[in-house]
Amino acid sequence: MESRVAWVESNSAEERTGRALLHRGFLSFQRHSKVSRIQGRGWAAEMNQTKPIDLTRLRVLPLSERKSLTSVEEILIDPASEPKPIDPLVAVRVREAAAKILKARDHNASVILMYGAHLLRNGAALILTEMVERNWITHLATNGAGTIHDWEYGWLGRSTESVEENVATGTFGTWDETGRNIHLALLAGALEGLGYGGSLGKFIMEDGVTLPSPDELVRMIAEFPSDPMAAACVDLLAAMNRHGLSEGKQQVEHRWKHASIIAQAYRLSVPVTVHPGIGYDIISCHPMFNGAVIGRAAAEDFRLFGGAVDGLDGGVVISVGSAIMAPQVFEKILSCVHNLRFQEGRPPVGGHSIYVVDLQDGGNWDWSQGEPPKTNPAYYLRFCKSFSRMGGTMHYCQCDNATFVHHLYRELVKQGGSGSATNARQRSPFPS
Repeated sequence: MESRVAWVESNSAEERTGRALLHRGFLSFQRHSKVSRIQGRGWAAEMNQTKPIDLTRLRVLPLSERKSLTSVEEILIDPASEPKPIDPLVAVRVREAAAKILKARDHNASVILMYGAHLLRNGAALILTEMVERNWITHLATNGAGTIHDWEYGWLGRSTESVEENVATGTFGTWDETGRNIHLALLAGALEGLGYGGSLGKFIMEDGVTLPSPDELVRMIAEFPSDPMAAACVDLLAAMNRHGLSEGKQQVEHRWKHASIIAQAYRLSVPVTVHPGIGYDIISCHPMFNGAVIGRAAAEDFRLFGGAVDGLDGGVVISVGSAIMAPQVFEKILSCVHNLRFQEGRPPVGGHSIYVVDLQDGGNWDWSQGEPPKTNPAYYLRFCKSFSRMGGTMHYCQCDNATFVHHLYRELVKQGGSGSATNARQRSPFPS
């Protein structure tokens, strides 16, 4: 290890020469590999070499200059207000879901809410905070877009932009603070073993992060090169060098913490897991974009989500406004949980209920009876079909997402009283 530290830190002529030789050797290897690949595919492949673009050259703009389409003051729904009307059949499902949630919590079973970004954009943050604080929701799972709106509301008090207008001008997603600070949260959180949701929740609640010195990062890499944490140290060190991040406290004040469900869940020690796609979200449109950083945080959250699903016997899953992420992630993690359970001689997850909520109709099919034949167009509604295959009982509710959650909250209050957190609203330091 001492020789490795010397190699990293030495700046002698001999060491510089050695590094230069190593670099030339690596480039030679790259050229040889490239020629071999081209020869193996023929001259047509050589004529069709697509070069990646350099995202570090992206010009980003201050988030305050963006024309934001939604603001905290305009969208937040008071949980105590009267909800919008819903279809009587949906109301039946709401009452049923509330009863099952309360029963699940009595037996310490998981109640998982999986949601898309529109639930936040439609103003449900205060309602969700109440439900988490009263112990009616034990786990939250969202996609990358959900975290972006969450962070922007928490920091700026505004979010949302015109995709059509800004793609045309090359400015869609190219907002400096959003990409920079979410990456900064993930980079720092990785050193503490936190996933995407935990890293961002802590970042918002603590108004930034404290970064170690470059020397400390070099020491950690040298002493523990085979530890998974070494790669996180390398990523942070590279980001600090390339993007002018200094050691010590990076102060980022979040004035609208009450509008961030990720921050409130972190405050209440309730897990939020984030399940993004690489290139799906606007943090890709930034010079700091690092798929490895995002992937590392998402992988940690995928494992954490498995723990919630392992506690789902007799529990409840509510998927609200997530046509892709929720069904795709849930079916994979449920398979993983079953794989591990069967190795231990345990039965599969059972007795759970699934409620899928979206604005689109369910294909005129009763999903509680299983999936339709492939000749029926409803078969191709992934957000229904996948969940109908996940055991337990599944119901589809065609409803506005925030309206459904609002009614569910009111029904839980009606059936269950104040929940396990007495006077929760009075104890919260944030307005609701």
